[in-house]
Amino acid sequence: MLIKPLTTKSQEGEKCLEALLSRFQSADNSCRELVAEIIDQVKNRGDEAVLEYTRKFDAPDLGLESLQVSTAELKEAYELVDDDFLATLAKAIERIQDFHEREMEDSWMQTRENGTIVGRLVRPVDAAGLYVPGGQGGSTPLVSSVLMNGIPAGIAGVEQRVMLTPPNKEGKVSPHLLVAAQEIGIVEIFKAGSAWGIAALAYGTKSIPAVDVIVGPGNQFVTEAKSQVSGMLRIDMIAGPSEVLIVADGSATASHVAADMLAQAEHDAMALAVLVTTEEKLTAEVLMELDRQLANLSRADIAKKSLRDRGVILIADDLDEAITIANDIAIEHLELMVNDPWGVLPQIRHAGAIFLGHHTPEAAGDYLAGPNHVLPTMGTARYSSALGVETFLKKSSIISYSEQALKEDGDHIRLLASLEGLTAHAASVTERLKDK
Repeated sequence: MLIKPLTTKSQEGEKCLEALLSRFQSADNSCRELVAEIIDQVKNRGDEAVLEYTRKFDAPDLGLESLQVSTAELKEAYELVDDDFLATLAKAIERIQDFHEREMEDSWMQTRENGTIVGRLVRPVDAAGLYVPGGQGGSTPLVSSVLMNGIPAGIAGVEQRVMLTPPNKEGKVSPHLLVAAQEIGIVEIFKAGSAWGIAALAYGTKSIPAVDVIVGPGNQFVTEAKSQVSGMLRIDMIAGPSEVLIVADGSATASHVAADMLAQAEHDAMALAVLVTTEEKLTAEVLMELDRQLANLSRADIAKKSLRDRGVILIADDLDEAITIANDIAIEHLELMVNDPWGVLPQIRHAGAIFLGHHTPEAAGDYLAGPNHVLPTMGTARYSSALGVETFLKKSSIISYSEQALKEDGDHIRLLASLEGLTAHAASVTERLKDK
């Protein structure tokens, strides 16, 4: 049996729930010292170090002149993709753009009768770095990562969007990635990956500009590098393994449930697929479907290991208990395969993204629905949100006092400053109010 179903009230079930609730783990520190050394090398040696690592791990013959994707390569990319891809790409861009435009924040001002003006000025960061993993040497280009990271940055008004992705052995970048980047206005693209790519974005080199925000998924070296530079710039998040929780009642179809569990499990062996159902009969049907559908997958070995090692099937007493469990777990992707998902929605408090109904696979959100697929994992949906336009925005407070306003507030300011022992703070008010 691939996954052993457990009842929530059993000893095994309670132990399983405890493990799910405590699944948060810090970034893998097994590579911490190595990543620190890589970052130090790039910080001190710049392009030379970036090329050295790139030649060692990705493209042995890459030269400095080829570090940046050339105009010729950008143009050639369009000749290497077909019309079907361009049509799908256009549809995805339209949907993601339309959704994220609603997220843009406005500056605002508040005035008081005594002449005080306060407010908030919303401005984009100057530069953002978009990291796109290589995708098995470029054979599985992660086009969706380009769109989900690049489009919100563009809407925010980021003037300089820099994309980094590791080249293949021949020093090339997938034409699908290059076309996707150009279609959303990104043409500054460099062939560098892993921790040295992140370090280059953080500190800048002669060729690669430093940025203010770094976003994008990656392996343990990318994640650790982002963690180490996060104090000097903003990163999107420290992401754990991808995860899904499906709440299913008697209206759910076993083949749909199994398909979505497998879609999650094929990411990698550490992916987490959880089913919480009110129907014991459904669990047996899902297990049969998992076995049947596994045989048709290109990544069957990965999916099978993920489900065997980390897959969970829990049988709850009723839908209320299932929803309570879902809220407690605070999953990255929450699917509501129930009879009345919209009726359940008001009860959901914690989830990265919520998929409602029997015709809404997570894959729709990954690629085409519009909302961002960069989501909080490991229970962090309790307090954090999806990547969005706000990731690339910063807010400055605005304060303007009139003479009358300072007279009215002066004593209050000085009282609080005196309590904190900050006499110069108090004096800065007193100096202005002399002879007034």
